[in-house]
Amino acid sequence: PELPCRKFVRRWPLIRVKNKVSSVLADGRLVVPRFQRPFIAFYEWTLFCFTGKKEENRKMNKFLKLTLTAGMAASVLAGCSSAGTADDAKADEGKSEPKEIIVGISPDYPPYESIEGDAIVGFDADMTEWLFNYMKEEEGLDYTYTFKQMSFDTIVSAIQTGQIDLGISGFTYDEDREKAVAFSDPYNTSAQVVVVAGDSDLASVADLNGKKVGAQLGATGQSAAEEIEGAEVTPVQDVKVLMETLKSHGLDAVVLDTAVANNYAAGGEYKVVGDHLMEEENFIIAAKDNEELLKQVNTAIKAFKESDDYTKLKEKWGV
Repeated sequence: PELPCRKFVRRWPLIRVKNKVSSVLADGRLVVPRFQRPFIAFYEWTLFCFTGKKEENRKMNKFLKLTLTAGMAASVLAGCSSAGTADDAKADEGKSEPKEIIVGISPDYPPYESIEGDAIVGFDADMTEWLFNYMKEEEGLDYTYTFKQMSFDTIVSAIQTGQIDLGISGFTYDEDREKAVAFSDPYNTSAQVVVVAGDSDLASVADLNGKKVGAQLGATGQSAAEEIEGAEVTPVQDVKVLMETLKSHGLDAVVLDTAVANNYAAGGEYKVVGDHLMEEENFIIAAKDNEELLKQVNTAIKAFKESDDYTKLKEKWGV
């Protein structure tokens, strides 16, 4: 465009801002450091275009001086802001969100796990909290965990399909389970026993021949019940339903883990009869290809069993 000026200035004093030098070439082009270019380019034609009138030149110089000063300040601030943003971004890159571990649990198996109000309580629940605190504080693992309630018989398949990461629900060893999932080191000992109603005349395992015996679906108690000679075994998904059925004499006996059986028998409505059907241990289960997580869990289990808290929690929950 045609400019309202009479001549171009051939020389111009050096401009110094923060020790960065700008200069003018003989043809009137301005040479500036890269960080100054965005705002100087906008005024470049103005800087060296004058009307030739002394008063107007003076006013123009004053205006340009103010404009240039403001522009330089904005550039410096923008540079600082950009540097700060970059530093913040680098700091954020160093931080990562905690990894959430989904834990499958069937809270119908007191004292291992049950519902109290809105919370899951029991030995397994307290142990899980202890293990994750240890992995964070001692192993330096930034994990959080969330319980996912589900039926006991669906936990193994949920691990296989990647819906959950761990199963913590009083699991005991079973050959069929070993084909599907990986087992941690044991964290507790257990056994399967027979429970009958408090007013029952049944006194031994031998008395169960021809009787209706219940067990939790998918639990090793079901396998133990099926070994009882002559017993008619009825698997039930929910242990609470199982025990209510026993109390109402819809079943003659139920096979349960010793700690669970003693927990129910403590109220007087049920009693434990006979010897142990099966000696067992409790484990945490995970996907077979999740070796790293299982290794970390095993380290925490070892520390847990060596701690005073282990004994305290066993006494607290009667396991």
